[in-house]
Amino acid sequence: MKRYSFSSVMLWVGLLFIYLPMLILVIYSFNASRLVTVWGGWSVKWYVGLLDNTQLMNSVMRSLEIACYTAIAAVALGTLAAFVLTRVTRFKGRTLFGGLVTAPLVMPEVITGLSLLLLFVAMAQLIGWPAERGILTIWIAHTTFCTAYVSVVVSSRLRELDLSIEEAAMDLGAKPFKVFFLITIPMIAPSLAAGGMMSFALSLDDLVLASFVSGPGSTTLPMEVFSAVRLGVKPEINAIASLILLSVSLMTFLIWFFARRAEEKRKKAVQQAMDETTGAALLAGPDSRRDPSQLHAAA
Repeated sequence: MKRYSFSSVMLWVGLLFIYLPMLILVIYSFNASRLVTVWGGWSVKWYVGLLDNTQLMNSVMRSLEIACYTAIAAVALGTLAAFVLTRVTRFKGRTLFGGLVTAPLVMPEVITGLSLLLLFVAMAQLIGWPAERGILTIWIAHTTFCTAYVSVVVSSRLRELDLSIEEAAMDLGAKPFKVFFLITIPMIAPSLAAGGMMSFALSLDDLVLASFVSGPGSTTLPMEVFSAVRLGVKPEINAIASLILLSVSLMTFLIWFFARRAEEKRKKAVQQAMDETTGAALLAGPDSRRDPSQLHAAA
């Protein structure tokens, strides 16, 4: 009889604890009954009904739009911050700069949201911008929050890079700006993708910050779901959550698939280059040991 170790049992318990509620949610999204706790048979009418729920669909599109903008801005700012922290080792205020970059990681979202709300209100009174709180203010809040995560992820990757490759490129005449975009960026591309996906997920999932800095007509999906759940879970909520799970799963699989193909191509290219170098050395080895007069006669 096969015996399971304690670690294996705890692993399966943890996986069930995480993914079993998601599976139940997906199953109940096909429930024909309007009551969530009562099973009324299989049906897809709630998925079809999403097309008629204009308010919910608008919040979904608004959240996706903000999440895309946040991922792009957070990757750009976080990469620059990580590059400064890892490559510019000495400058006045480096410790303060590093603390400010990573502060959102430990700062409660309530404090961050309240401070941003007070900032936007003060700016509106002083300079008249922003005239109203909406998608722009939510995007700024999410970017300041997600940039810290990107900077941590990219910094860990930059510290692992071999600087000799960049130094060799600069010795051959490449400018630092060109080295950064043609050598450094491709080598840290996986960390950029990871930071972008993390920023996208954090922005799509955020409720606290969006609640503070949003205004009328800028309700995001988490805010819409939270307000709907307070009155009871509706079948449409299960349906939209199932679609989000499906979209995230497909996106994760595609990124993993293309990253794996790129890694396999890279390994094949490295192996091919090593084989060509070895073959060239074997061909040149005997000739290099021959007498120069013999080489001239052979020519």
